[in-house]
Amino acid sequence: MIGEESLQPIGQPLGKSSSSKLSHGSSSNLELSSHGDEQTTEFRIKASDKSGSKPISLWHDVTLVHVDPATDRPTPYLNFVCEIPKFTRKKFEIATDEVGNFIKQDEKKGVLREFKKGDIFFNYGCLPRTWEDPTFVHPDAEGCRGDNDPVDVCEIGSRIIGTGDIRPVKVLGILCMIDEGEADWKVVTIDAEDKWAPFLNDVDDVEKLLPGTLSAIREWFRTYKIPDGKPPNVFGLDEKFMDKHYALEIIKECNHAWKELITGEKERNLEKCDAEVRGLVRKLSKSNLLDLDADDDDNAPTF
Repeated sequence: MIGEESLQPIGQPLGKSSSSKLSHGSSSNLELSSHGDEQTTEFRIKASDKSGSKPISLWHDVTLVHVDPATDRPTPYLNFVCEIPKFTRKKFEIATDEVGNFIKQDEKKGVLREFKKGDIFFNYGCLPRTWEDPTFVHPDAEGCRGDNDPVDVCEIGSRIIGTGDIRPVKVLGILCMIDEGEADWKVVTIDAEDKWAPFLNDVDDVEKLLPGTLSAIREWFRTYKIPDGKPPNVFGLDEKFMDKHYALEIIKECNHAWKELITGEKERNLEKCDAEVRGLVRKLSKSNLLDLDADDDDNAPTF
């Protein structure tokens, strides 16, 4: 029912206090710092542990499921790592192929990249501990393989979330974009503390209460590369935003793929893949991965 928030647990209790673990379920024990000149390719935004200033990977060391820092228990929300704040255009991203996986501004041939289309109108980033496997072709992705990155997130709340900040979000839906022959899923979420969050529980609620938001997101992604001289992007699934249940299944698959990546299982089974894909997987940095054991697997949500 519209206006009534439905909380659906997606993580099991941790079994033992996550304070004894090294993974981070929220931003409460993390701090961000900037290094280098922001106008250069050397600029990085780094996360570290407040207690010991240990470098933290925003891809590997932050849990997928948000953990309430007050109770140390999993919540019904997921963690969203913001890379590009709304109303900005610099193309910041987690450096998946660098030790530590800090945030950098993307560059091409030494030139820092930004959206030529203009400022993005939603907070943009990713889900930690997910990976769109370039060896896997989803049956709904028009025969395209994964794009070798964490799952992308469009957060539609009113707050401007800073680069590198981690926020708990509600999953609402998902769009299947095909970007230069690769599947590039876009999860639509809202900050769990946003004023609209109690009223938005699925993609249909967004369409009813915030009309035009979904189509605007789709058209942004369709056209944002045109100023670079590239053709419009296309979409799978008849260009539809799929519902929350479908989105959670995609996230679950990508969390499983991430586990195969960081445990080495994926690399042990690359023989059947072409040289390009083998190179992509082997180039990724798996360093800075903190403790991960079965009892602390709030990273494997049960949907």
